[in-house]
Amino acid sequence: MIGFLLRRGIRRFAGHYNYDAGYMTHVSDVSTSAGVRLALLPTFTQYRGPSAARDLWAGAMLASTLDGDCGPCVQLVVDMALEAQVPEGPIALCLQGAPDQAGDVGLGFRFARASIADQPELEDLRSEIERRFGPEAVVAAAFAASSGRIYPVLKRGLGFGQICSSITLGHTTVRTRPAP
Repeated sequence: MIGFLLRRGIRRFAGHYNYDAGYMTHVSDVSTSAGVRLALLPTFTQYRGPSAARDLWAGAMLASTLDGDCGPCVQLVVDMALEAQVPEGPIALCLQGAPDQAGDVGLGFRFARASIADQPELEDLRSEIERRFGPEAVVAAAFAASSGRIYPVLKRGLGFGQICSSITLGHTTVRTRPAP
């Protein structure tokens, strides 16, 4: 019964986002226990914090997912951000390597990159997020910075990973730029 519910949820998710969830089905078929754990992962990865910090969360999740370097996962994050009403322009700027020009999306993006690489500007970025959005936004951005890489790394480890190249953003295709 649990396996049936897992597969049904995976099909619904895959259909909603036009996403190849074969790795999720594989995990659930190999181990129902592992499938349940994978199904619970969004309770961590999708924690967005206060609604005023939505764009910040999207930028942090985008940077972290790009760091994992998986085209379909980046597309999924972009689609989820658009669904959450994050504007296209700042997302495109981040994908093209210009997060400094991308407002709050860019702030989240830079925060995630600084967190991942333990860069010196991390403390200033964290302080700005807390000052502007509060400590809950820092938690959400840190969750996003750490969790966006989970799925691409998991997919590659299972043999389902793909290389990042271009992302569809609305009616436009955006070529991504690798992290510096």
